[in-house]
Amino acid sequence: MSLFEGAGVALATPMKENGEVNYEVLEQLVEMQVAGGTDAIIVCGTTGEASTLTHEEHLECIKAVCDFTKKRIPVIAGTGSNCTETAVYLSTEAEKRGADGLLIVSPYYNKATQNGLKAHYTKIAKSVNIPIIMYNIKGRTGCNINNQTMADLYRDVDNIIAVKEANGDLSSIAELMNITNGELDVYSGNDDQIVPILSLGGKGVISVLSNVMPKETHDIVASYLSGDVNKSRELQIKLIPLIKALFSEVNPIPVKKALNLMGINAGPLRLPLTEMEDAHAAILAKEMEKAGIKLA
Repeated sequence: MSLFEGAGVALATPMKENGEVNYEVLEQLVEMQVAGGTDAIIVCGTTGEASTLTHEEHLECIKAVCDFTKKRIPVIAGTGSNCTETAVYLSTEAEKRGADGLLIVSPYYNKATQNGLKAHYTKIAKSVNIPIIMYNIKGRTGCNINNQTMADLYRDVDNIIAVKEANGDLSSIAELMNITNGELDVYSGNDDQIVPILSLGGKGVISVLSNVMPKETHDIVASYLSGDVNKSRELQIKLIPLIKALFSEVNPIPVKKALNLMGINAGPLRLPLTEMEDAHAAILAKEMEKAGIKLA
């Protein structure tokens, strides 16, 4: 059974000016997503600046989002690490705090072998009782999860049920669907490839765009799944310039800028991420207005 179908938001983590997590605004973001029809919330992923949160902050953010969401939609916690024991710790603690599922990024920096990846994911999965979505993003980790490795993990480990695929290679995703008979749930990790991945049998998207346009992102997937492929395609194509602007600098720099432009106090970023360059910010603001987003 799928954790969710549709659009899951890769939620930004708002910060106060002193760098602390802003839980008041975090609740505001959760309510905005629920009201916009978002189908799941992914907390403490890349967009949530998980790599610069302390373990205590990481787990407190997960608990807070679970509390704010009140089981209205699933909450999926990012608990990956390049240290397997750390990932086990974060995963077991996230489950205790109410997470409905986990998003586990492939281990970065270590450059694990495929056997190492199998052992890593298997150990984490066996430490919890909730479903796991693998996260394949070689551009950030330097480590690709091969299709056969994903197929083996899906076959051999009961609670590994899905992958967030951000390798951008549609031919590879088609092959993955083939060798898993379409049974492994695939979510697009790229907002500009939602419709193409749905056309291959994908279940939806884990989206940065949804932070600022939750209804429209939900509608891209919902329209496709209901059979209105034309509407889905038109929405996808219409939003390509905004999506491009949201990735004109490394995520989550632009999306936090976008939220601030909307008058939502997402606050600053944590180093080593820095504020968006003025030229890129001007393009982002222009594309937001063209997409119908009201700026503060």
